[in-house]
Amino acid sequence: MAKYLVEASYTVDGVQGLIAEGGSGRRDAVAKAVTSLGGTMEAFYFVFGDDDVVILVDMPDNVSMAALSVGVSAAGGASTSVRVLLTPDEIDTAVKKTVGYRAPGG
Repeated sequence: MAKYLVEASYTVDGVQGLIAEGGSGRRDAVAKAVTSLGGTMEAFYFVFGDDDVVILVDMPDNVSMAALSVGVSAAGGASTSVRVLLTPDEIDTAVKKTVGYRAPGG
């Protein structure tokens, strides 16, 4: 499974839903959506700053993660940004690969 960091910002309607359902209600709704796509939710936190929520999820693949992101955005209560998370071992493997790239002017 691939691991992702999801950063979400509530719309005005989303904030109204948060007020009505509470934080645990929103956490449970996200967990249900993640599980419905074969994933698991590792962590769910409310945060101060540009975003309102950060979530760590394990999803079977990028397509499943895209489905979650699109589904949340289509519902209209929040906008999301998704980052793929890589382990140190994955980076170790990546830096050992040969890249056939030339910089501009090089």
